[in-house]
Formats: sequence, C-alpha cells, structure tokens
Amino acid sequence: MASSQPFGGGQVPVNCKLCKTDRPIQWKCMDCSIMMCAHCKENVHSQFKNALDHKIIKKEEIGLHKEELDFTNIKCNEHTGQSSCLYCNTCEILVCPTCVAKIHKKHDLIEISDAYNIKVEILKKGQSKMQKSNYKINAKKDQLNKLVCAENIKYNKEKRNIQSHEETVKQQVEQYFKELKNKLEQSHETVLTSVKSDLNAISLFTTQKEDKITEVQNCIDLSNASEFFKEVKKMEKFTENQEPRTRLSYTSSPTFVTGNLNQSHIGSLQDDGNLSAEINTSLVINNEYQTELELIRFVSPCLDQSIWISSGIYKVLQRVKPEGTNLKVLSKFNIHVCGMAVTPSNQFLLCVLGGTRLQQISSTGELTDSVYDVSPLLPIAIHVISDNKLIVGAYNGKLKRSVVIIMNKKGDKEAVYEHDEHNQPLFNNPRRITTTCNGNIHVADNISDDWCGKVVVLGQGGHIINQYTGHPTINKSKPFKPVDIVTTPSDNVVVIDVITRILHILNDNGHLISYFNTNDIGIEFPHSFAFNTTGQLYIGCTKAVGDEAKDAKLYVINIEGF
Repeated sequence: MASSQPFGGGQVPVNCKLCKTDRPIQWKCMDCSIMMCAHCKENVHSQFKNALDHKIIKKEEIGLHKEELDFTNIKCNEHTGQSSCLYCNTCEILVCPTCVAKIHKKHDLIEISDAYNIKVEILKKGQSKMQKSNYKINAKKDQLNKLVCAENIKYNKEKRNIQSHEETVKQQVEQYFKELKNKLEQSHETVLTSVKSDLNAISLFTTQKEDKITEVQNCIDLSNASEFFKEVKKMEKFTENQEPRTRLSYTSSPTFVTGNLNQSHIGSLQDDGNLSAEINTSLVINNEYQTELELIRFVSPCLDQSIWISSGIYKVLQRVKPEGTNLKVLSKFNIHVCGMAVTPSNQFLLCVLGGTRLQQISSTGELTDSVYDVSPLLPIAIHVISDNKLIVGAYNGKLKRSVVIIMNKKGDKEAVYEHDEHNQPLFNNPRRITTTCNGNIHVADNISDDWCGKVVVLGQGGHIINQYTGHPTINKSKPFKPVDIVTTPSDNVVVIDVITRILHILNDNGHLISYFNTNDIGIEFPHSFAFNTTGQLYIGCTKAVGDEAKDAKLYVINIEGF
C-alpha cells in the first residue's frame, strides 16, 4: 500500500490523468474517479457523456467527501442475472423485480438507499449505547479501584491499632495477637479477592466490548453495500449489552476493638458493614430564588446562613439572606470581583480586578486590604483550606506567569507552583481551585479566552498527577469549558461544564466517575456553585443568551451519591 508523505519529503508528483502533462492537479471527478488539471476539466472532461451530471470537487476538498455507495448493481441472491432494486422491510432482505412479483408484492418495500440509512442509524444508536455502557462499566471499575485503595488504608490503620495495643500487653498475650492478625489478614484477602474478581470480569468485558465496537464501526464504514447487508444482522446483535453482573456490596475487613489485659477482653474483630460499589447520583431542588443579577458568577455561603453572590464583570456584589421564597439584600457593592471565598471564621475575602492584594469586607461593610499580597501577580481565584491556610490562583499577562500559591494566615507564601519538572508552565489561567482530603489540588485552568480548559490535579509537592480535559462522549461536539469546581462532602470533585450544562463528577485523583445533566432537573444555565455548612449545594446561574432581563437564579440543591 502506498504511504502518503508530507510536502518536501520525496513525494512522487501526480500528473493529470487526461493529458499526462505536468500541469498542476486542481480537480477530481468523483464519478470518474480521476484527477485532472484545470485545462482538461474545461476542455476534455466536459466532453464526456453526462459530464454535466458528474460531481467535480477541488483538490483541497478531497477527503472531505465520503464516497457514495452504489446501490444500482447489487446482485440478487435468489435470481441469477437480476439486480436488487428494493429492500423488503417485512422480510429484511434485498429483493429484485422477480422477488417482488413472486413473494414480496404486498410487503413493505422501500428504496435500498433508505434501508441503508435506516440500518446505519440503528447501528449508530446501538454503538452509542455500547459506548455509554462502556463508560458506565469503566466508572464502576474506577469506583472499585477506589474501594481497594480505601480498604488498604483501613487495613493498615487497623493493623497499626492491633500492633499498638500489642505493645502494652507484651508477652502475656503474644499468641492471641498473632491469631488476631492472622484473622485480619484472612479477612482482608477475602475482601480483596471478591473485589478483584469483579474487576477482572469488568476488564475482560471492556476488552471484548471495545473489539465489538470496532467491528461495528468497520461495518458502518464498509463501502460495498452488498458486504454491508451481509454483515449488518450480526453487527446488530453485537449492540445488545450483556454487562457482567457484579456484587452490589463487598464484605469489609473487621475493625479492631481494644480490650483489657485479660485474654477475654484484649479485643476482637467486628464486622464494619459493607462497602458499596454502586454510583447513584441524585440532585433534587430544595429551593429556588430569583435575583436581580444578570449572572451569578460566584457563590460563597456564610456561617449565619447569608450568602455572598457576585456577577463578576457586571460589577455587582451582594450579601443576601433567604427569607421564605425571596432573597433579602443585606448589603450591596459596585465591585468587579474576580474570585471570592469565606473562611471558617467567617472572614470574607475577594479578588478585585486590577489589585495585587486580596481585599476583605468587615462586618460593618468596610472594604479594606488583607494580609494576602501576591504582587507582582494579580489574584483571580481563592480557595480556603482552613482558617490558617488558603490557596490563591494568580497571573500576570505581561510577565506571562500563572501560579498557584499556598499562603498561611500571616500572608506568607509557603509554596508556589508554577512550572513542572521540565520547566514548562503548569497553568495558563487558574480560574478556580479546590482540594481533596488526600492533599491533591484541583485547578480549573482556562486555556483560551472562550473558557475552553482542563482540570489540572497536583499531588504532594506540586507535581501533576492528572489532567482532565472532558469526556469523549460528553464533549464529542462541544469543547470542555470548566467554569467552576468544588469538592463534595464525600470528597469527590464536581466541575461545571458551561456549554454542555453537565456536572462532571471526578474522584480525588481527577478521574471521571459519573456525570449529571442539570437540564434533567430544570436548571438550564449553571455557572457557579458552593456547599453550605449543612452539605447543601448552591448553584448560581446566568440568564439566557440574548435575554435582556436581570433574572439569574440561585438554587439550593440536596445531593446524594457523590
């Protein structure tokens, strides 16, 4: 097979198929399947029979046009010398005129091309179903791996507990402690064996399913209609999902409970419930509030149940409090906010456009400087880790610098993350930040002015452990545009994808485990969110594109499953 090479790489020039000269090739006739120069197109090919009906494209468009299948010369399987002219929907076969006259006259007959399009659509839907099934099973696989990790952590913790208690009773109970450890080891192996058994079944299923998906795609891509209809029934069967059945829960290792110094009270291993491997995501609207903002760009709940909301570029910052079905405006400022957060001690911090130092608003409503200064950079994101520590995302366009800074309560910089081990920038524009219990930092980083971006996950020491750029199914036709990010009470990370209106649910290492379309519960334009102290999720929205009204909504959501 001839291989294509880039220009200047020794490629053999292609001559015009009509004049055989070295005139530059400019056209291709799709009907004749010949390449030709402009001269031959006008003076030679134009003289061909039915030339006016031929499809001629420019050289640059070659590859953009899919070659159309020929449905006019498919031989009938029943009658030699006859060509199939129609497709019988009743019998699901191609038929020739003789077939129609003898058997299929009163059947549901359609054009072959229509049948082809119908079958291709069926295959595509089946393929999509298979891909979604693959996604779900991969999510389950990821969850099972997370259970293995959690179980190992728990196992190590309980083993340390046993060993610590063993030190206090020394030789008198040595044999009993050995028996306890052996029993724990056996229980641990039993747990891992059951989980890994399902993981192996899932891995085998995904491998086989990917092969079938490829076979279906090959069938769809067939350029020979006859071969297509020979294969299509088998391919349709492939689209039927027979996912491996896994356990709904797994027996967990027992927990060590300390006792007194006599043998009967040294301790015992107790069942600690089951580990659930199911991913059941649920969002239910608890309350809905109308605001006077065009956009709720930021949401920051306070300890007293009041909420700071900001419209960002529209320069409106409000402190509001729910009263029945309305929001009471407690205070209002004309400020262009780039980022904001509330500390555990109820200190309100914000990034104001153009300033290098974080600002704060006192209980009396006074805007003052805080101790947090990132000069010569401009702060654009704030995430509070604790009352003694926070993370600031900052950049400077002129200096071409983007960083994530960990700062203590005094405003000192404890760590600055800017470059990877190859001295390449870690971020382009770190707009949102959150953290998980294992210390990982998740940064929603914009890579273009239209909010296209990725989630960069930093581990201990600031090294990249993952970069999430969206899911190929979710973001197949629309790019991933992360506009806000938050950590859930169960230590997963949720990202708002503003274009698809999908909430991407990631684990603590930044891998997708599930997703949720907010349209399913009537939330059309999500743009920001935050959790309050009771675990409810606030979702701030924007108005519809072209809508002149200032009526962005704020939702209070009860969540389950993530």
